[in-house]
Amino acid sequence: MATVETSPDLAPIAERADAPATLPTLTAGGLTWRAATADDAPALLELRNTIAAADAEPYRETLEEITDLFDAPWRRFDVDSVLGFDADGALRAYGHVETMPGDTRTLRAFLFGGVHPSRRGEGIGRELFAWQVARARQVLAASGKELPARIGVFAEDDGPASKLRLYERAGFEPRRFYSDLRRDLRDLEAAPLPDVVLDGSLRLVPFSTALDEATRLAHNDAFRDHWGSEPNTREQWQRGRTGFAPQWSHVVVDDAPDVEALLADSRTDDETAAALRAGEPLVVGYAVNLRFEEDFAVRGYTFGYTGVLGTRRAYRGRKAGLAALLASMRSFAADGMEYACLDVDTANPSGADGLYASLGYTKTHGSRLLSIEL
Repeated sequence: MATVETSPDLAPIAERADAPATLPTLTAGGLTWRAATADDAPALLELRNTIAAADAEPYRETLEEITDLFDAPWRRFDVDSVLGFDADGALRAYGHVETMPGDTRTLRAFLFGGVHPSRRGEGIGRELFAWQVARARQVLAASGKELPARIGVFAEDDGPASKLRLYERAGFEPRRFYSDLRRDLRDLEAAPLPDVVLDGSLRLVPFSTALDEATRLAHNDAFRDHWGSEPNTREQWQRGRTGFAPQWSHVVVDDAPDVEALLADSRTDDETAAALRAGEPLVVGYAVNLRFEEDFAVRGYTFGYTGVLGTRRAYRGRKAGLAALLASMRSFAADGMEYACLDVDTANPSGADGLYASLGYTKTHGSRLLSIEL
């Protein structure tokens, strides 16, 4: 179990969140509102993909992905979501507030929502977003976690300007910028990938179920010093895997770790220490990859997507993450994928931008996180 950090210098979260006693009433557009249920998944999928197409977003979702949202036990759609239906019973707007059970350094509430393109300009989005912000404040206030807190919303850089204006008028400010990158894999003879030799007892292996938990621990350690990142609980790590491509994923293990030195290292977290004492495998670098076939037509090419990539902090500089990434890229190419794709925080502390550029990745589009910090 991760230890929740405390911030004694902060005012109580209930005070900082400034939660309203009641949520705003939704009246714009004459829609009928209620909480979402799992039975709404098909209608929600259609609405979300319609919005994505209208806003030129570079992805589409599948029914399996939407169903997976409802299956996660920490999501409380009964109180943290709202759907708006027109007089004919068609879904025309949705809003959802999500918090994560593993947050130990910053308590986060993310807002997801949108309005059908045919119903924009009626004030629905403005009222809906106000409802989401108010609900996020209630959730944070009731959390009992005395941590720094954040209400966040994501936006595509080239999305509708009206969305950015809505967010900024509500007090949200841009905090982080992300670049979606791709690397051409169609002619590796003309543009070869470099070879990497791992040192010591490090060994590159295909991802396997037996190494899944060790990979989660490596990920939590690798991202511990990344802005906005929080540990994944086992429950979180196992969810959201509808696009997971284990056949494309790779990890680097240390076959003979210096257990004494790692246990004495202040960077070694409690869960990793317990795994080391138990003699469990130690994953030190990893590339977990995804296959989004529904996006091939949208982007106009086939690709493999690196969802998470990292190296344990004590192993940085030994090319473990690079080895896993290159193996992934070769797996994509072997399966006929035209490109390798990934998303990177432009202020990543590991210098990932430079690494990806050296491998031939170039930017295709960008997105940002806007937030209210509490």
